[in-house]
Amino acid sequence: MTRLLEGKTILVTGAGRGVGRAVAERFAADGATVFANDLSVDGMSDWAAECGARYGVSVVPVAFDVTDSASVKATLMAAYKATGRLDCVVNNAAVISNSRLGMTLKSDMEHMFAVNVLAVIDIIQTASRLMARGGGGSFVNIASVTAVAGSPGQVAYSATKGAVIALTKSAAKELAPQHIRVNAVAPGIIRTERFEELYSHDGEKIDSRIEKIAMGRLGTPEDVADACAFLASDRASYISGQILCVDGCATI
Repeated sequence: MTRLLEGKTILVTGAGRGVGRAVAERFAADGATVFANDLSVDGMSDWAAECGARYGVSVVPVAFDVTDSASVKATLMAAYKATGRLDCVVNNAAVISNSRLGMTLKSDMEHMFAVNVLAVIDIIQTASRLMARGGGGSFVNIASVTAVAGSPGQVAYSATKGAVIALTKSAAKELAPQHIRVNAVAPGIIRTERFEELYSHDGEKIDSRIEKIAMGRLGTPEDVADACAFLASDRASYISGQILCVDGCATI
């Protein structure tokens, strides 16, 4: 039986841990050659080798800052030359700085927009040219339900993810004639390492958050990875410009 992403070449940004790591592992399990990015690949080599061996594919750690256009271009070109194709990019890398509106520093806002928005556009610009050479491809951008429903204390971050939703829809329309699809996944509260660092000591706060989720549990990185794998696959060949909330029915 052919796997969902058999033979495809995919770049996942921010794959050092959390959602990005789960996406990279899911794509490898589905048969893709995965280029797994993070700011540093220290500690990623053993994971990449084990993951690749487990699924019989190549998982290649690549270190670059998504805001460095030259590094982005060089890595995308190297991936394309190594495999002869580029089928999908998952724009997952992001930064977050939570603060109330009146306390949000301009420097934090600028950094979040540089990583969460401008870098995504830059990657799409370069990668779409390579995808067009091969007859098409897809992007899966990671947004957030904060952009859909709002979140106090996250005004600037929510604004960046709202921009991701807007650019997803516009890029989808612009790139459709080249057979390039652009979609976004908007996760709700996902139990990542960062979540554990912030809330593992406060069971009451976790319980209060779960109470707002209709399905009665926090999401997992694998929940998000499953959605990304579907949108990256040929089974979603007629789906573009869509925002898929992975939030346990928390925002409707």
